[in-house]
Amino acid sequence: MKESTTSFKPSMGLFDATMIVAGSMIGSGIFIVSADITRNVGSAGWLIAVWLITGFMTLTAALSYGELSAMFPKAGGQYVYLKESFNPLAGFLYGWSFFAVIQTATIAAVGVAFSKFAAYLIPAISEKHIIADLGFITISAAQLVSIVLIVLLTYINTKGIQGGKLIQRVFTSAKLLALFGLIIFGFFLAKESFWSQNWATGMHAMQLEKDAAGKFIEHGQWFGIGGSALIGAIAAAMVGSIFSSDSWNNVTFIAGEIKNPKRNIGLSLFLGTLIVTILYVSANLMYLNVLPLEGIVGAENDRVAVAASKQIFGDMGTYVIAILIMVSTFGCNNGLILAGARVYNAMAKDGLFFKQAANLNKNAVPEFALWIQCIVAALLCLSGKYGDLLDMISFVVVLFYALTIIGIFRLRRTMPDAERPYKAFGYPILPAIYILLAAVFCIFLIIMKPDYAGFGLGIVLLGIPLYYLAINKSKKD
Repeated sequence: MKESTTSFKPSMGLFDATMIVAGSMIGSGIFIVSADITRNVGSAGWLIAVWLITGFMTLTAALSYGELSAMFPKAGGQYVYLKESFNPLAGFLYGWSFFAVIQTATIAAVGVAFSKFAAYLIPAISEKHIIADLGFITISAAQLVSIVLIVLLTYINTKGIQGGKLIQRVFTSAKLLALFGLIIFGFFLAKESFWSQNWATGMHAMQLEKDAAGKFIEHGQWFGIGGSALIGAIAAAMVGSIFSSDSWNNVTFIAGEIKNPKRNIGLSLFLGTLIVTILYVSANLMYLNVLPLEGIVGAENDRVAVAASKQIFGDMGTYVIAILIMVSTFGCNNGLILAGARVYNAMAKDGLFFKQAANLNKNAVPEFALWIQCIVAALLCLSGKYGDLLDMISFVVVLFYALTIIGIFRLRRTMPDAERPYKAFGYPILPAIYILLAAVFCIFLIIMKPDYAGFGLGIVLLGIPLYYLAINKSKKD
């Protein structure tokens, strides 16, 4: 019988917590999604505006979560906040969605991104290299490599928080330095500057589409169609920027392992999201300097960073970005895997998840929760549907972010005398603005992408009967 312990060990300081925030946010998105954003909004001004709006929303949400993290400094994070703000069902619906799609699909997608870019260095592990075709499913070398990566990181994290903490420190520091270095090189070493040409488009919002010859042409002027069409275009464009900026809340899940959580969680949320927001906006300004808008929109397989790096480093640019993305996705998945299992642990303690997930092993980590998360993420890698799943993640996560921030208003009324070592910055105005922006985003995303948003909402609602099944089973046990 395996030895076990009953509680988490606080061993992570402010720097470690900040690296969890930044490292979990930066995966492969910033290297790719600007192509789709530009296709939707069609101008340099709106490309940067989309990233600024996303950055504002992320910072506002992070600063608001600081209040909740100080009130409830224990493992589980957002699951705990929703449970305490509303009821156990609200917490379960988040936890279920987190397990079914939010965290596991993100782990799968980041793992596959690692494999795709590793194939630049080792062509044998390309997604084009089919290992098995079983008729109902096709398995590529890239999928197998992504699963090996997820299994490896899961195994490392079962051996204790120290291994995961070290990986997060090293890989997040490396990718931050490398990304800021790439941005600087983009302004000083680019073969040609397209800055003036791109900014001539200003805030002239257009939708860009390919013509029969494969060239990108302006298709419809958003302002000419009406303001609502522009908002819809921005909502569709923000799917990519929000996905790229997501997972900042992962640090709240590991509150039980952070020293002085009442101070360090809120501070790490602010520092981590601020660093990444500055980096993302700067990266897009660099893209606008080294590539024409057509080059951003038409980058092969949407790999904008590869196209930009070629303009900076020549043919070696492809390998520079491939290595950078491998470092980035490796560190990102480590943070996602490490933090995600703590949510299932908190749910299991409430009788709402597999019993074994409530236990910690001799290394004071939830080993069973880590492995079951690994299995689901691996299956999503094999499904080949991770791309579709990610389209609905943005809708689901923003929905729960907004609900959690509404919880701050509710707790101010229901628990007015509770200790609040840190209060939401700009309350009530900034949290209210976030809720409004989130509502607009979700409504217009349903209009623009009804299948994805509707399916995402369906996954959430499926949690309602599952909750009552879990409750009944818990009562019988």
